[in-house]
Amino acid sequence: MLVAVVLVVIAAIGLSHFGGSQPAANSGASATTTWTPEPTTATTSPKRTTTHRTTTTPLPTTSRQTSRPPATSTQPAGPQPVARLADNPLFDVGGLPATTCKLARWTTDPAGAERFFRSALPCLDAAWAPVMKAAGLPFFEANLAFPGGATWNSPCGSESAASGRVAAFYCPTNNTIYMPFAAIQTDLYGAHPGVYLALFAHEYGHHVQDMSGIDTAYGREANNARTDDDRQEMSRRFELEAQCFSGMFLASTSGRGDVDGNITHEAQTTQDRGDHNGPPRDHGTDEHASGWWNSGFQRNSLAQCNTWLASSADVA
Repeated sequence: MLVAVVLVVIAAIGLSHFGGSQPAANSGASATTTWTPEPTTATTSPKRTTTHRTTTTPLPTTSRQTSRPPATSTQPAGPQPVARLADNPLFDVGGLPATTCKLARWTTDPAGAERFFRSALPCLDAAWAPVMKAAGLPFFEANLAFPGGATWNSPCGSESAASGRVAAFYCPTNNTIYMPFAAIQTDLYGAHPGVYLALFAHEYGHHVQDMSGIDTAYGREANNARTDDDRQEMSRRFELEAQCFSGMFLASTSGRGDVDGNITHEAQTTQDRGDHNGPPRDHGTDEHASGWWNSGFQRNSLAQCNTWLASSADVA
């Protein structure tokens, strides 16, 4: 099953602000968490979520497949995912705790990008782990993969640079975030790490959806949808929720550690990642992509990220 995210273009890196259409929110995070990652040798087992690339206009995140291979192992003991959408227990928790990140310095090359994302992953884990625990849901670390070349394979399927739609992707089958350097559009964004951090946090948002059971419920409901329009609306709810989760993470880390004002500004002003490549309309308009991200950033409230309760007009 594929999950997707959008990456947006920055014209000449003139980071301009794009307004959103979702309600602003504001709930603070609880206890402060400081995380300093150790040298990373994380596994790169395949797992994927797709993110749309940007051309000269911002592109949307690509929608994921709505079926996934059956699990091959027995269910572990402990908390279990809850396959529900609007009433998922995840939304009963407040927001992310204040988290201090130690990020590797961004350099615009494959090795530098990998160091940056590997240093960001433990910070995302530190922010989300207490939330999952408080909700009575399972938590496990996401895997990372940094495929080279122009075609990228995972248990969820294949993506390619030629499609022009993919910037990054998450595969729930093996819980892996894929960050192909050839896809994240460093030619457009250059040395602006806030853009890549927000993108990475969006893909991690799909990992949260996977752990919580939202992913499973979404796949079931999308498969049962009567029309393509209904299915695409569900995809937009799924993707815009990940946008909101990305905004929450930036809110919980902004002004702490290495997430300075520049990184926050770069992230906040590049979220017009709506549908630009024509059908399918699976990620939402620019206004909604930006609006839901900013709702997460301004409020840091999981309840405010519950796209499953939003009107159809708010996820168009």
